[in-house]
Amino acid sequence: MIHGSSARVESASWQNLLAGSITDPRVLLTRLQLDLSLLPGALAADRDFRLRVPEPYLQRMQPGNAKDPLLLQVLPLSAELDEQPGYVSDPLGEQHSNAQPGIIHKYHGRLLLVVTAGCAINCRYCFRRHFPYDDNNLSTAEWEQALDYIRADSSINEVIYSGGDPLAANDRRLSWLTRQIADIPHIKRLRIHTRLPVVIPQRITDDLITALCGTRLPVTMVLHCNHANEVDAQMLSATAHLRQANVTLLNQAVLLRGINDNLEAQIALSEALGDNGILPYYLHLLDHVRGAAHFHCADSEAKQLVGQMLTRLPGYLVPRLVREVAGQPGKVPIPVELAGS
Repeated sequence: MIHGSSARVESASWQNLLAGSITDPRVLLTRLQLDLSLLPGALAADRDFRLRVPEPYLQRMQPGNAKDPLLLQVLPLSAELDEQPGYVSDPLGEQHSNAQPGIIHKYHGRLLLVVTAGCAINCRYCFRRHFPYDDNNLSTAEWEQALDYIRADSSINEVIYSGGDPLAANDRRLSWLTRQIADIPHIKRLRIHTRLPVVIPQRITDDLITALCGTRLPVTMVLHCNHANEVDAQMLSATAHLRQANVTLLNQAVLLRGINDNLEAQIALSEALGDNGILPYYLHLLDHVRGAAHFHCADSEAKQLVGQMLTRLPGYLVPRLVREVAGQPGKVPIPVELAGS
């Protein structure tokens, strides 16, 4: 792991850490003492989807290891530029469900709000790497229209904050939005999908918890953590703070070739999470987004892997294997078989 600046990182504000994220592939490779032969491919792929890595996440990578499982999630590669059949810009058909600016309404009973276009980290497998965020960057008047949409549909009982990463928004916006939603009688739950507590744990502050938790709505936070090496003391301090505020913590991961596609990695992740009050929720098969085909794992491999997990872990620590299919009314579960059955 990278040392020398850890004390500075721990004391920095989340805003400064976000603003100071590494966005130059040369800087990333140099900091990690990696061969600059990787640079031409990284620069080429970076032009299509920009590199963004915050310092707290970089601190968990192993210098000199070009196969580090955290690095591979964020390093642009020339393979991203290879066109692959079936890999498209909008694999989940979200643009057809973009009911109006800021709203994605795909499933019965729940609705997704694009709270912000910004992310703390650009994951190379991101299914929204081509999403038209400029069309969903809401003005104050448009936020009112989005809230009116929710008020008018009593079938909606859960609002999901997404993005980008919703926790990249400031506390004032989150507080205002949460209170507006809590005033809608038919809304019963608030869910937040975020990677920020993993990649910049300093984001979890008293002010943020007040912004999110100070209403009648129970709050569930779904973290996006893919590897046990992402779970460090700072992240666990942040999640402990959330648990103390009665936030339910779940995790969803993506199955990624060369990163977490083996039994040892999956068991280590589930145990690291479960031992700290974060329940594994979903293990997603890769969405077929253009630029991410090199992360693909076959269905048969995924089924075998989760089947092996069921023989090694208690059921509540085994995530459900799912894929998302455009036009389907919910996540599609993938059946698995117990190893040896």
